[in-house]
Order: sequence, then C-alpha cells, then structure tokens
Amino acid sequence: MGDDLSRIFDIADRYIDRISELQPVIATYFGVPGHETEMPDNSPAGDAAQAELDRSTLKELNEAPAENERDRLARDVMAEEIEIGLEAYDAGEQYRGMNILHSPFQSARQIFDLMARDTGEDWDNIAARMSKVPDALSSYRETLEEGVSKGETTTRRQVRGVIEQAKVYSGQGSGQSFFDGLVSAYDATELTDGALRERLANAASDASQAFANFGTFLSDDHINATPDRDGVGRERYELKARSYLGAQIDFEETYAWGWEQVRWAESEMAITSDKIVPGGDFFAAKELLDEDPSRSIEGADAFKAWMQDLQDQTIEDLDGTHFDIAEPVKTVEVMIAPPGGALAMYYTGPSEDFSRPGRTWYPVPDGKDRFPLWGEVSIVYHEGVPGHHFQIATTISLGDQLSRFQKLAAGTSGYVEGWGLYAERLMGELGYLDNPDYYLGMLGSQLFRSQRVVVDIGMHLGLRIPNDSNFHPGEVWTPDLALEFMQPTSPFGPQFMVSEIDRYLGMPGQAISYKVGERYWLDAREQAKTAAGADFDLKAWHNRALDLGPMGLAQMQREMAVG
Repeated sequence: MGDDLSRIFDIADRYIDRISELQPVIATYFGVPGHETEMPDNSPAGDAAQAELDRSTLKELNEAPAENERDRLARDVMAEEIEIGLEAYDAGEQYRGMNILHSPFQSARQIFDLMARDTGEDWDNIAARMSKVPDALSSYRETLEEGVSKGETTTRRQVRGVIEQAKVYSGQGSGQSFFDGLVSAYDATELTDGALRERLANAASDASQAFANFGTFLSDDHINATPDRDGVGRERYELKARSYLGAQIDFEETYAWGWEQVRWAESEMAITSDKIVPGGDFFAAKELLDEDPSRSIEGADAFKAWMQDLQDQTIEDLDGTHFDIAEPVKTVEVMIAPPGGALAMYYTGPSEDFSRPGRTWYPVPDGKDRFPLWGEVSIVYHEGVPGHHFQIATTISLGDQLSRFQKLAAGTSGYVEGWGLYAERLMGELGYLDNPDYYLGMLGSQLFRSQRVVVDIGMHLGLRIPNDSNFHPGEVWTPDLALEFMQPTSPFGPQFMVSEIDRYLGMPGQAISYKVGERYWLDAREQAKTAAGADFDLKAWHNRALDLGPMGLAQMQREMAVG
C-alpha cells in the first residue's frame, strides 16, 4: 500500500508484524514469511507480552482518526476484537484454555500440517521448528502451573482428552509418532541430504519425547489439581460466548429458540425420511443410506477425490451466478487430516500470497473405509464452497481494500461458522440439495447445530430440559444426557460424538456460534430484502458480505442489513 497507507492501516500492519514475532505459529497460519523455524513462548511472560502489545495497539487505534469509511470499518473491527481478547486475558482465560481441540498444545503439532515440504530448505525449516517443540511445551507447562497456583485451570475432562492426544502424537499409541511420520515423509521424497535427515530424525525424537513428557506431567501431576466439574457457569459463559459471537445474546431466549429449531428440523427430517424409505422414519432412512453401497464410496483416496470434484464443480457453477469469485479463490484443496485430533471436519485458509491454497480437512477414524455420501454434501458446502473457503479466501484476496488485520486475524466463530451454516441452507435454496439423501444430510446438520445450542447453553448454565419435552423432561443437563440426546440422530459414530461433547465443554460458547451465527446472517439478509424491495440482488448482497471482511456478528448485522 506504500505511501498511501493510512494511520489505521499502518497500525494494523505493524500489529500483524509484531504478533507474527510473538506468535510464530500464527505467522505460519497467516502465511507471513520469516518465522518458519520458530515456536512461540507459551509461558506467562509470553502471554503478558501479547497483552502489552494489545493494550498499546488499542490506545493507538483509539487516538487515530478515520479518514474514510474504509478506515472506520478497519478500526471498529480491530478495536472490538482486541478489547475482547484483553478482557479474556484479564479474566485469566490463558490458564483455563487447554481443551481437546484448540490450545497451544495442539498448535505445537498442527502447525506442521501447514508447512511446505517441497525443497531441502523447507525440510530444514521443519527440522528447526521441531527442535523447538520441547521449549514450546515446557513454556506452556509454566502457564498451567501458574494457573494451578492461582486456582485457575481447565477441567479434568479436558485434561484426560489431551493426555490421550499426547499418547497419539508421541507414538505411545498404536502407531508411530506424528514427528517420526515427518521423517518418513522426507524419506519418501527425492531429497538425499544425509545431514538434513539426521537433523530431522533427532528433532523428531526430541519432539516426540516432549509430547510424551507433557502427557506424563498432565497424568501424574496436573490432572490432580483440576476440578471434576464440567459447566463453567454464567459469568464465564457470557465472556466466552461474546468472544465467539461478537455479540451479546439473551441465553434463555436463545435456549428456547434452539428447542424450536430442533423441533423444526425433526419435523422436516420425518417428511424427508419417508421419501427415502416410504413409511419409514429417520432411523430407517439412515440405515439404508449408511449401508447401501451405491450411496457410498469405498476407500479414503476415492472419497478424497470425490470431495475434490464436488468442490471444483460447485465453484464452476456458482461463479458469475450467485457470486463473483476472484481467480485465486477458485482453488481449494481437499486433505485427509492426520490422526490424533478431534474428529471434526475443518478448514485452513490460504497463505497471504496464496502459495498455500485453502484446504478442507476430513478426519478418517482408524478402520473406516466406507464413506456414506448422504451427510457429506452439505459438509462440502459448509467447509469448502460456498462456505468457509469462499469467505476466508475472498478476504485474503481483497488486497488493500482491507487492512492486514482484517484479512488475516479478524473474524469471530459466529461470523465464520454462521456463514458456513448459511452456505448449507443457501445451497438447499438454490436446488443443490433436491436429492432427498442430501437434503436429509443438510437437515441432519441443522438438527446437529440446533442441538448444540440446547446442550451447550444447557450444560454450562445448568438449565433444565423443558417440561413439555419427550426427552427427560425437567432434568438438568449433564454430559451423559447431552450424548444420549444427540447420538441417535447424529450422522457420525459414537466416538465422534463423545469427542463433540468434550469439545463443547472445553470451548464454552463456541458450539452455539454456528446456529446463532446463521440466525444473524439470515436476519441480516431479510432486513436487506425489506429495505431494497424489488431491487434486492442476492449476488450483490453475497459479494458485499464477502467484500466487507470478517467481524463480529452484531457489527455484521448492522453493515449488511441494507439493500
């Protein structure tokens, strides 16, 4: 952006540079070069340095004048997210944040999934970063220990889950360690540098041992200091939900609305199931869809190829009709996720220069070789296109229309996941789910996310199941009840659902962000339709939605509720 850089955009640029220094894992996720060999300081000192950066940046933002609408939006988005982050830090969330899906523990392994593996220099970077894994985990241990001294920890359920992940990552489970797997991947290349391979092997051994040691620390020491309760209570839930949503909501109203959405989805599923198995219910339809070989794909490689073809075709269909898609955004890559993580599908965005494409990742549990397709089509639309990929990759493609903070660091879970769920519904509206099999899959997704609203708020706030429910009326929610409630209608197996309940309990407020986010997106669209009347243009509205860049839900609704 050169000499024309506004003060606010300059502040954003410098913040990204500084956060990349403090959080090199984030730098790699962003695609910011120069930090490929580094790992973050996860200690209390590292957390304090981040908080200091946030406070000084917020002060600069509040003093900087907005020269135009672009500046105004960039400042508002950045200030809101930094404020929420500081509120979480001041509340001690850094001590309580370890969970089975997203914490410094998982990042110390997952970051290697995003690193280039093409050249000797790439592999040298991997070796150098692997050698720093022990320090990253050791510094995180310092934070956990300080949390114990302050009486601020995660719960025992989350620790148990992370202990099991540590076993998988370190090779104490049934297979080799993740890091030894990297050495094997190097061996499969045409590179023949013996010294480099030795560095890789030594670093892999040290990283594997560091994860094993961390798991031992958790099992022998830390777990004894953690509470055996699961729900976090109203005060902490309000803080966490606001950070995931970028909006304040009425939890009791949202809980009641969640039940309404559950009942709507169940009703639609009954109608659709009858179309698949005349006279049959959802369970009969599910059995057919799961067992019919003609409705499945055999083999992970074939499944991956099918997913890729579907995403590529969807991009071709939607470009110019319902979206204007930038050229770099037209590439998305399907990946099979490495073992050991939570069993949920996810998306990783492209690097800043698009040298690493956006990717959809699909976990494949041990022993799974058949992939029923009925529930997968809506997942493509959610995780890939027109869901997360369109939204996140478009943001990165916008160049100097947005600040680097907006492109790389902004956006709440409600904004992103709400759009993903909106994308599923949109594809149904456009006729891409007219096949009853696939429509039932979308409805299952809707039911799943509606159930999340009910059980997440219910478990964390200790709410009762409505007296008019046919499921344990009047009882207070527990994890066991949540599993019993969700498992029968889930398209996923018991192992996945156990992981899901653990995830909700470890990330309070995140599970509601999908359905609540969709609610905000749909409300904004309806308000825009009302304002524009006959002049409403859905493609133009979609383009504006993506061009504005990420933000909190409340701000998004204000910006998008126009014709």
